[in-house]
Amino acid sequence: MVIDMVKRNIINKLQEEITQPEIDILLGPRQVGKTTILKQLQVCAERKGFRTAFIDLEQPQVLAGFNASDRAVVDMIKRSGQVVFIDEFQYLENASKIFKAIYDSGAKTKIFCSGSSSLEIHKHLKESLAGRRFTFKIHPLACGELKAHSKNYPLEMYLRYGGMPGLTATDSLERKQIILSELLSSYVLKDVKSLVKEENIKAFNHLMYLLAQDQGSLVSVHSLSNEINLSSKAVNRYLDILEGTYVNFRVYSFSTNLGNELKKSCKTYLYDLGMRNALLKDFSAISQRQDKGVLLESYVFLKLFGNITPNKEIKFWRTKEGDEVDFILLKDRKPIPIEVKSGLKDGELPRGLRKFLQRYTKIEKAFVVNENISEVVCQGSCAITFMTFEQFEDKFDL
Repeated sequence: MVIDMVKRNIINKLQEEITQPEIDILLGPRQVGKTTILKQLQVCAERKGFRTAFIDLEQPQVLAGFNASDRAVVDMIKRSGQVVFIDEFQYLENASKIFKAIYDSGAKTKIFCSGSSSLEIHKHLKESLAGRRFTFKIHPLACGELKAHSKNYPLEMYLRYGGMPGLTATDSLERKQIILSELLSSYVLKDVKSLVKEENIKAFNHLMYLLAQDQGSLVSVHSLSNEINLSSKAVNRYLDILEGTYVNFRVYSFSTNLGNELKKSCKTYLYDLGMRNALLKDFSAISQRQDKGVLLESYVFLKLFGNITPNKEIKFWRTKEGDEVDFILLKDRKPIPIEVKSGLKDGELPRGLRKFLQRYTKIEKAFVVNENISEVVCQGSCAITFMTFEQFEDKFDL
């Protein structure tokens, strides 16, 4: 079996898991490549000499075969292979109990599985699997992954069409737009319709448009509820749904006073720039876009978010006077400010970053991601690295 796909950065990490006993769960929105990653891992496992099985529970005839007692299903999975891949495992009834039984039996059966909606999956992953599972978030392709696949893949293409893997099958820009529109419709129909009241689908669609339009700006639940004519409680629930299905993410403000921080507005970012542009119905060239700065800021966010580890968190900083730093990356609770500027003069330190460093005097490093300048300057004990967007993709490493 040969799989022609973009090499994902996460593959190397997942290959190391093949010989580990825990159940590994790949989570992420629809069509980001979870199934393809499982199939590539299957190839890796077979090359290592393991007997494998691939179970696609979205296929009705396959799912029907699991309409048996938990004990029978456990035996079926154990017999099927040494390394078993289960796609869309949320359709498996009592998945948590079944996986626990396999793990606790001491059977040498490694399980990789995938799922799309964490709202459904959390019903399946109960406390009984604590210590027996690892979860891995799968994101759309990063710009660097696309560049490695196609050497002539400019940043502009990523800003316009994003990183959904299905787009790599065509060079036609029109076809890319059609695919993104279809994916958008598929998400609303498949993952959301069952979670949103029928009469509120229109309001939900309006909310998604507003989130796309206001991406990277301060938003409040109160203002959104007024815009779409729904209660704040309903808006909060929809934001939870979008986050729970890995489609939209909230970023909260950084403050040393946690009580104040929780009262402030947040910024939001959709999981893919192509999907955002599909919502706005705007795929025009970046040089013609009034939201160029938003696209570049979102690009930086997606790069940071795709590399989040348990000791990291993304926030932003803003004062009542309007001074702002786009992102504060907390690593082991230490803040690292990251400012994004589409246009910047030589030697110019952005005002918001300057104010932040004046307030937080123990900061050791900061970053300014911009179009042209590449240098390191020092302000007090802080090393400020200016890097271009291309350098940020290739070299940013904490």
